[in-house]
Amino acid sequence: MLESLHISNYALIDLIDIRFHSGFNVITGETGAGKSIILGALSLILGGRADTRVVSNPQAKSVIEAVFTVGEYSALKEYCLEADIEWDDDRCILRREIAPAGRSRAFVNDSPVPLAKLQSVAMHLIDIHSQHQNQLLSTPEFQLKIIDTLAGNGSRLQEYAKRYNALREAIRQLKVMRAKVERNREDEEFTRFQLEQLEELNLQPGEQAELEREREVMSNLAVIKNALGRAAGALSNDGDNALSLVQSAMDACEELDGVINPGDKISERLESVKIELNDIASTLTDLNENLSADPGELMMIEDRLNSIYSLCHKHHVDNGDALISLRDKLRMRLMDLDNSDELLKDMERDARRAKALAKEIAMEISEARKVEAKRFGERLREVAMPLGMKNLQCDIQVLPADMTATGMDSVQFMFAFNKNQPLMPVGATASGGEISRLMLSVKSIIASRMQLPSIIFDEIDTGVSGDVANRMGEMMREISANIQVTAITHLPQVASKGNHQYRVYKEDDEHSTHTRIAQLSDEERVGAIAAMLGGATIDETAMAAARSLLAN
Repeated sequence: MLESLHISNYALIDLIDIRFHSGFNVITGETGAGKSIILGALSLILGGRADTRVVSNPQAKSVIEAVFTVGEYSALKEYCLEADIEWDDDRCILRREIAPAGRSRAFVNDSPVPLAKLQSVAMHLIDIHSQHQNQLLSTPEFQLKIIDTLAGNGSRLQEYAKRYNALREAIRQLKVMRAKVERNREDEEFTRFQLEQLEELNLQPGEQAELEREREVMSNLAVIKNALGRAAGALSNDGDNALSLVQSAMDACEELDGVINPGDKISERLESVKIELNDIASTLTDLNENLSADPGELMMIEDRLNSIYSLCHKHHVDNGDALISLRDKLRMRLMDLDNSDELLKDMERDARRAKALAKEIAMEISEARKVEAKRFGERLREVAMPLGMKNLQCDIQVLPADMTATGMDSVQFMFAFNKNQPLMPVGATASGGEISRLMLSVKSIIASRMQLPSIIFDEIDTGVSGDVANRMGEMMREISANIQVTAITHLPQVASKGNHQYRVYKEDDEHSTHTRIAQLSDEERVGAIAAMLGGATIDETAMAAARSLLAN
């Protein structure tokens, strides 16, 4: 619900702060008083194009701010949270600022947002209808939404969406697999050649690192054997070697019997050291004796490493372990290719099953749409005929179509407004006034069934009068039982039906003319409606007629 509207420095408006109410609000005023200016400002909240010419004071920016009560508006809350827009559970504040230099800024709940996001939020909150802004009725999406809402297809459509998404995913995976198989088949010969080379190499995990270590040893054999000889000699072969020195220490300790504390176990510890040193010396000696400079073995290692390096370079990998990983992938690719026909058959079967499941519920939706389309056409004709369309014919067509996210149907509203006129799509046959009255009729039917935004009807009663105007006013008031309705009107029959009435007027000061808006009291409403009835002359007859209209 539109709770309040602030407009400053916009065209003839220096400042407007007005509060609105739930139910049916009517806005009246003389032609040229500025009602269209207010709507023009409000259209900026809906994402309309900003024009710096509307900034009346070049020293200040123009500001339009609308405050809406949102309550349990789950769809809007979900959109805002997904779009990372600040959310308040009670109110939603939309603001548009236009700088004199032309820069425009948009805000939702005081946070700056792109204009597209402001527009998306506003579309959930307010809907402006005029004879030139009712093209929504001719859009297939809106027509389909009407039929689905009235047919109670909500839960069916949710289930269908799950099945349709499953179908799309199955088709996507099938396409990916077909493309993959096709690529693999094109590369099959080359893949087999690569695999044969890798399998012929028969590389083992860690083999490259081990070969590189062996090559390092064999390439430096003389230096290594010299170092091994010196190490073994220092332990056991040279004159004053480690073992002989330890033995001397053991002999000396035997002479210290009674001096050394037995708990220190010096002799046993020296004996342990001697055994360990002797074992180390033997290991070093054996290693030195087993190392031999075999040129043939070194050549074999070099050849093996060169083969590994060559394949690493060819396949752009770093080491032998990566070659092993590549070999396993190539094996798997060829295995998949060998099994691809069977795999594709399984995936095709899954896609057919998913399509059958989606089609099953799509047909249920179609049947519900067809039943509701007939009922809605009859109801729309019944509601719209009293609004000056006595020759109206309606045919709400539900036609078969390719499967899409909305089902397997296309919906088309076909109308004829005159006798002997063929049925045609609404956009091709109706005048602006006829579309306005049709939209009013549609809104009256769906208002209690759909979560609609606050509606502003901008002079949609143009061209009608008398009983038709009275019926349109009654219809708007009926709609307002479910959603907030605001009507800009010149007709007293419509104005009298409002729960609250506002008057737009012009006021002059010393320098300029300003557009104002004010809520009328009960007595002021009588005078305003009397003026609409009697024109320039307001006599007691006009006042009595105004009171009668308001009383009714």
